[in-house]
Amino acid sequence: MRSTGSAALALLFSGLLFVTTVQAQQPPAAGGPPAQGQPRRGLVPLLIESNAFADGGIVPDKYSFRGGNTQPDFKISNAPAETQSFAIILHDIDVAIGGDTGDVLHWVAFNIPGTTKEIPEGKLPEGSVTGKNMRDNSFMGPGAPPGPRYHHYVFEFYALNAKLDLPATASRAELLEAMKGKVIAKAAYVGRFRGNAAAAPPAGGPPPAQR
Repeated sequence: MRSTGSAALALLFSGLLFVTTVQAQQPPAAGGPPAQGQPRRGLVPLLIESNAFADGGIVPDKYSFRGGNTQPDFKISNAPAETQSFAIILHDIDVAIGGDTGDVLHWVAFNIPGTTKEIPEGKLPEGSVTGKNMRDNSFMGPGAPPGPRYHHYVFEFYALNAKLDLPATASRAELLEAMKGKVIAKAAYVGRFRGNAAAAPPAGGPPPAQR
C-alpha cells in the first residue's frame, strides 16, 4: 500500500508540474498585463510639462494667435536613451476643413536635439527646424473664435531614434511618412481655447472658422 500511495503522489506531482509549465508558456490574454518576466510592448510614454498652462487646461491669451502668439515652454522627461531627435505637431482637432477630415495645422517642429530636456518659451533649441503650418514656417497659437465651447489644441510629441532628412517646406503628411519606423516614444499635451469677442482678429490670419 505504501508503494501504491507513493506512486500516486508522484503522478499527482508530475501532473501539477506539467500544468504549471504549460500555463507559464501561454501568452497573456489580449488587453491584459504581460506575464511575469515577459517584456512589455508598445511605445514608452513621454512625460510633458509646461509652465504656460496645465495639460487639459485653458490656454492664456499670451500664447494665442489673437494675443501674444508666444510659443509655450515645455519640459520633456522619460525619453528613451536612444532618442536622437524630437518632433512636435500642434493642431486644432475641432475643425474639419472643406468637409474633409483635415484639421488646422498650427505648428510643426522637428530635428529637435534628442538631448533636449527643456524647450524655452518663445524659441526652439539650436538645430531644430520649424516646419510649415497652414500658412508659413512659424508657430501659430490657438485662435478659435468666440463661441459656446472651447477648441482642443493637441501638441503631439514624438521621440525618434534618428534625425529626419526633410526640408523646412515639408508638409505634415511628409513629416509623418518620414517618421515611420523611427518613433520610440510619444505623448500629447492638450490646451483649450476660445476667443474673446472683444479681441480683434490679427491681420493676415485664416478665417475665424478655421482657427
